[in-house]
Amino acid sequence: MDHDVVAGQRMTERYLLNELDPGLRDEFEEHYFSCTACAADVQAAALLVEQIENGAIPDTNLRPVPVMPPIQTRSRWLPWLRPAFVIPVMAMLLVVVGYQNLVTYPQMARQLSSPRVLPLAQVNVGTYGDAPALKIHQGQGFLVYTRIPPDAAYSKYRVELYNPAGTLEWSLEIPMSSGQDQYPVYVPGANREAGRYSLKVYGITAAGDRREVGPALFELQIQK
Repeated sequence: MDHDVVAGQRMTERYLLNELDPGLRDEFEEHYFSCTACAADVQAAALLVEQIENGAIPDTNLRPVPVMPPIQTRSRWLPWLRPAFVIPVMAMLLVVVGYQNLVTYPQMARQLSSPRVLPLAQVNVGTYGDAPALKIHQGQGFLVYTRIPPDAAYSKYRVELYNPAGTLEWSLEIPMSSGQDQYPVYVPGANREAGRYSLKVYGITAAGDRREVGPALFELQIQK
C-alpha cells in the first residue's frame, strides 16, 4: 500500500476509529509496520485518544471516539517456530543427540579401533587391461592399491575418483616419494552404486603445473 494513498484517504484516523473494512485493515497493518511516518501517526493519535478518555484533554472539538480494540499484530514467525511446535521438536532432537552419543559414536569408535581386513583392488595407472573387480558391502570402505609410474618431474600427485556416471566423488593429493611407485588409497564408505569406477591421476610440478599421468579402472560389485 502506497503512503500517499494512506494519507489521501486518511486511513490512519479511519483505522483508529475502526472504520476500515477487514481487507483494507490488513493492508494498512502491513504498511504500518514498514512505514515509520504512519507508525508515528498511529502512536500519537492513540496517545491523544487515551488522554481524552482519561479526561486529560477536554473533548470539545473532536467527535466521540469509540474504544479502539487492541491492534492485532501479525506474527513475523513461522507457525512451526511457535512454542507449541518448538518444544516437541527440541525434545526429539535431544533424543537423537543422546542416541548418537550413547550408541552410535561408541560403536563407530569400537569399529575404528578394531583390527579388520579391508577389501582391496590393485590398479596400474596408465596401462590398459581388464578392470579388477572389487566386492564390498553397501557403505563399506575399501583400499585401492595404486601403482603410479615414478617421475622426478613431479613433486606430488592428485588422485580423483569418478563414479560410473562420470561424476567426481572426491580428490586427494599424495606427496611424491623418491623410489616409491605404489600408494594405498583408502576410499571411505558411502552409499555407492555398482559399476565401473575410474581413478584419474595427475602429476603436479613444483611450479604448480598439472599434467595427466593416466587413468586406472576398477569394477565395484555391491554384495547383498
